[in-house]
Amino acid sequence: MRLGLIGLGRIGSFHADTLSQLPAVESLVVTDAVPAVTRAVAERVGAQVADSPESLIGSGVDAIVIAAATNAHTELIRAGIDAGIPVFCEKPLSGDLSEAAEIARYVTDSGIAVQVGYPRRFDPAFSAARSAVESGELGWVHTVRSTTLDPAPAPREYIQTSGGIFRDCSVHDFDTVRWVTGREVVEVYATGSARGADFFAEFGDVATAATVLTFDDGATAVVSNTRYNPRGYDVRLELHGTGDSVAAGWSDTTPLRNLEPGVSWPAGPPATFFMDRLTRAFHAELQAFTEVVAGQRNSPCTVDDALAVAFIAEAATLSLQEHRPVQIDEVRQS
Repeated sequence: MRLGLIGLGRIGSFHADTLSQLPAVESLVVTDAVPAVTRAVAERVGAQVADSPESLIGSGVDAIVIAAATNAHTELIRAGIDAGIPVFCEKPLSGDLSEAAEIARYVTDSGIAVQVGYPRRFDPAFSAARSAVESGELGWVHTVRSTTLDPAPAPREYIQTSGGIFRDCSVHDFDTVRWVTGREVVEVYATGSARGADFFAEFGDVATAATVLTFDDGATAVVSNTRYNPRGYDVRLELHGTGDSVAAGWSDTTPLRNLEPGVSWPAGPPATFFMDRLTRAFHAELQAFTEVVAGQRNSPCTVDDALAVAFIAEAATLSLQEHRPVQIDEVRQS
């Protein structure tokens, strides 16, 4: 198949390497807002160059992968749908909730497959956790703990436009717990601290957050996030049920210093970057998209999934601002 990749920043460049190595991808067309970047990536991976998203989509590609800036996502998704081709888009659908809902409806009405980028769904241990829930071996799940700890804050300019920690970082945990448990979140309570760089408070954001999610069956999840974890990039999940308890993300690269006497685990160097921690997941995610394009499977992460996560992030943001629990229906109906 012939795929197009739009946006060649940090994640887009990484995707270019992955896509160029997938057996199903016979040719790759790339474009970026910076022509020099387009040429450099194309030369590195042996891709063809397009001078704009419009010319890329019009070049006869079978599908597009969107790794451009968030404010371009809805426009590019719509362009792919209008061209009648499947779309892979990095999260979020949009930085604006009403716009996200609108493009989700547009995609649904079109019947064309769109896959949204939530790579933890493709991490082997996270997938095993979902299977453990589905098989019933955990009994009924009562407690979930999900963690994402970044090694250091992103630059001020990034934080200014990120939409806040819940929309930018916590969404991966929100998607994970919803997907793994198979349950819908009905209530959100969030708190946090802006301690750290001055720009967090300046932009109404926090550097460290905790979110309690209540599911429709009464189970609860605790999501922990921070921009300050100098030991490394920490992504973990725990599920506790009446029949068993399991964990994902515990390995020799887990960035923790164990203080148990006589215990040497974790033995390896800690993961320090999300692409290192989730390399296999990113690869499997794009492999899955080629199967979507080929008609071999449905989208493993739909626009409805992405919209549900956006509602949770919106509720968490409102909860932080108003210091109260927020029902998902409040933000869904707003």
